[in-house]
Amino acid sequence: MARLSVAAAYLMAAAASCTAFTLPTTRITTATATTSLSMSTATAGADFKSESAKQQIGNDSFLNKNLMARAENGPGKKNQEKLKIGIVGAGLAGMIAAMDLADAGHDVEMFELRPFVGGKVSSWKDKDGNHIEMGLHVFFGCYYNLFGIMRRTGSFDTELRIKEHVHTFVNEGGTLGALDFRFPIGAPVSGLQAFAKTEQLGIEDKFHNALRLGTSP
Repeated sequence: MARLSVAAAYLMAAAASCTAFTLPTTRITTATATTSLSMSTATAGADFKSESAKQQIGNDSFLNKNLMARAENGPGKKNQEKLKIGIVGAGLAGMIAAMDLADAGHDVEMFELRPFVGGKVSSWKDKDGNHIEMGLHVFFGCYYNLFGIMRRTGSFDTELRIKEHVHTFVNEGGTLGALDFRFPIGAPVSGLQAFAKTEQLGIEDKFHNALRLGTSP
């Protein structure tokens, strides 16, 4: 298990150059392309034409490291027609879409309400040096698409770090809770015992978590 601290900045830097933020709507203009390799295309619906798309269906996709290649290599194709495209929201999905479109040769402009990019993967440091996160930045080894994007932007080796396996939560009223994954045996056993012991979840939620952790690929 690992933690990402500043992926938003790296993704946007790799995607393209940005204009200054403007409130209440932030505008980020992307420009130049960065990568080039092969791209597979898939039709909408269940009748996929692309072998790559077919590989992403079902539980086998979670264990398929070849799926990292598309994320790492980018679209690998320049469109003959250059389009001007607007993307609303500069979260992780929006930034990756902008990066792919810019790499394919399009002009992309992003619109973000907040004065920073990243959405749920944004974070900052408080005065004591603690990372304050918009969302829980925990990634598992089967997140091949995300790791491919991080390799593509050069942030995999510098910003992805093994986290001490205790996640502390500050609850309403200031009480603390935790998920403690420290255990001599790795996943999924370490996860099962962490969810079983935590006070953050009730009995019903613990049961459903255990069922899904114990039966996942």
